[in-house]
Amino acid sequence: MNISTSQSLFQKAQQYIPGGVNSPVRAFRSVGGSPIFIKSAKGAHVYDEDGNEYIELINSWGPMILGHAHELIQKNVSDAIQNSFSFGAPTRKEVEIAELIVSMMPSIEKVRMVNSGTEATMSAIRVARGFTGRDKIIKFEGCYHGHGDSFLIAAGSGAMTFGTPDSPGVTKGVANDTLTATFNDLASVKSLVDSNRGNIAALILEPVVGNMGCVLPAEGFLQGLRTICDQEGIVLIFDEVMTGFRLSRGGAQERFGVTPDLTTLGKIIGGGMPVGAYGGRAEIMNWVSPLGPVYQAGTLSGNPVAMAAGMTMLTYLNEHPEVYLQLEASGSKLRNGFSASLNKLGLNYTINQIGSMYTLFFTDQPVTDLPSAKTSDLGLFGKYFHAMLDRGIYLGPSQFESMFLSTALTDQHLEKVIEANEESIKVALGLA
Repeated sequence: MNISTSQSLFQKAQQYIPGGVNSPVRAFRSVGGSPIFIKSAKGAHVYDEDGNEYIELINSWGPMILGHAHELIQKNVSDAIQNSFSFGAPTRKEVEIAELIVSMMPSIEKVRMVNSGTEATMSAIRVARGFTGRDKIIKFEGCYHGHGDSFLIAAGSGAMTFGTPDSPGVTKGVANDTLTATFNDLASVKSLVDSNRGNIAALILEPVVGNMGCVLPAEGFLQGLRTICDQEGIVLIFDEVMTGFRLSRGGAQERFGVTPDLTTLGKIIGGGMPVGAYGGRAEIMNWVSPLGPVYQAGTLSGNPVAMAAGMTMLTYLNEHPEVYLQLEASGSKLRNGFSASLNKLGLNYTINQIGSMYTLFFTDQPVTDLPSAKTSDLGLFGKYFHAMLDRGIYLGPSQFESMFLSTALTDQHLEKVIEANEESIKVALGLA
């Protein structure tokens, strides 16, 4: 496979961009080699600057549920652009998409648009602190909530990939106000609450983790958190930037039947455009300026082009419940196909999968939290990643990421991925 153009672009990028990329995991450092520079995408395929074609299992880290460049979204974005790109003023679409989000997401009575998932989580924490009058928060090892200072304590995803989960530049004061628990371990949460009673404003987590690989909540874990938060007056925040509208019409909270106080959203509500949102109980959201004293603002919040894309995406998902049946079927087909070939090869592995999210871990242990995710063979994953890439399958370049499927993937696509998986495992193990 010729990737000379991508290599040349990466060399040039490193002169002008830190590390040559605008988000760390894109640098391929955890898998080795040079990143692929993407030129275009359509449906289930992406195309790089050298003209190579790949079946894509990242989907811009989640938002492309309907595949890349979906015709309806393209049309409505094109129509919106004719009216200009940004107003910095209220628009009809903001009202319409807010109404739709409230109707679809169980926990949300009011919602505020922002520009990214990071902005959403930062804002949700600030509102929770204002609402409760408390300073401390609880987060979980391996959960990633964007690059806000409070969240770079034992973070997952890119931070973990590079072995620097605690970032320089985060003050001791922020670190002291951030308490870290173990995912799927209610006892660790209770211990922190007991030691900090009356001081904890919020507990934030990904209800299904996507940033130490795909990790599912144990039975009763989310409900246990809900009970603790109710007893202690703690604001429970679900970060559904990845899972919102992907795991079901109402996100992970609908799927698991647990309603948080606040929810953060992103990616999907912009149809792939830069956007985020946070929302929840009206009594909490009423603390947000200009109605309340907690300040948060943004010139590009509710951007009309992003709102057009998001409104199209959410309307489609709301009106076509069969999307979720297809995504469930695709996820199950992939898991079963992988398992059959991996068992035949006698490889130690774990597959975590829920709906259209999955991760193949190179470990024989169940992966339920950060320590168990770290038992994965990262060297083997790097070899596997490049073998898949050579066979036209584009995965996330880190063991600690979830893959995301789209409705653009046909049975033929999935069969090709399953076939490439078996061949790639043989290459990674030195059997081919």
